[in-house]
Amino acid sequence: MAISNRPRSTARYGTAAGTGTLAALVLVAVCGSPAYVAWAQDGTDPNSAGGWYLRLLAWPAWQLDAGPEGGLLAANLRAVLLVGFAALLLYLLPTPQVARVQGSVDQFCSGWGAYALAAGTASLLAAFLGPDPSLLGALQAAGTGASYGFLVGWIVGLASLGGRA
Repeated sequence: MAISNRPRSTARYGTAAGTGTLAALVLVAVCGSPAYVAWAQDGTDPNSAGGWYLRLLAWPAWQLDAGPEGGLLAANLRAVLLVGFAALLLYLLPTPQVARVQGSVDQFCSGWGAYALAAGTASLLAAFLGPDPSLLGALQAAGTGASYGFLVGWIVGLASLGGRA
């Protein structure tokens, strides 16, 4: 099928990506907020599964002040890149759009995979663009980001089910 011969129903394809992007934005805005991060650090038990998961949700932490590690953009770069890459990948991943049988499993996996890939990529780039960049630090950060995306991305995958393919 040529690029110019797109089906007439392509206008409806953006909604699953839109709900997934909204979920990613809410996850980063709420769970990465300074209030949630402080609560997760002080009010949860890191040795329990629930406490560990609530702390994991705080991984894309953002700040309102520059802090000791540098400028405000450097402190928030990971959170900004995560939302940006999640939105981009949710719109670019063609699984629900080109599948012969469009269904909820495609949308769920596409949203989950997009968020996991976005978290790893955002963490890798933020480590290189932030203060004290190193290859080892960037690779470790990418592993942490991909782990976060894998364990939290199902939320974005479920949100992608809320829209049409």
